[in-house]
Amino acid sequence: MDADRKRVLLGSAIRERREAQSLSQQKLALMIGSSKSHIWRIETGRVGVGIDDLGRIADALGSPVRDLLTF
Repeated sequence: MDADRKRVLLGSAIRERREAQSLSQQKLALMIGSSKSHIWRIETGRVGVGIDDLGRIADALGSPVRDLLTF
């Protein structure tokens, strides 16, 4: 599986968990000290996620990092 596909799958997992908690992209961005547009780019697989951001996202969603890595 290539890196582009992995980014898309990770972004989808983040979006699904965020939506399951009725969190907006703006709210998640505020929780991790980022911007709504950055969250959108992550969720659509347009950018890779650094380990620090991934950890903050997982913490904000109350999810272990491993559960977001669905590939």
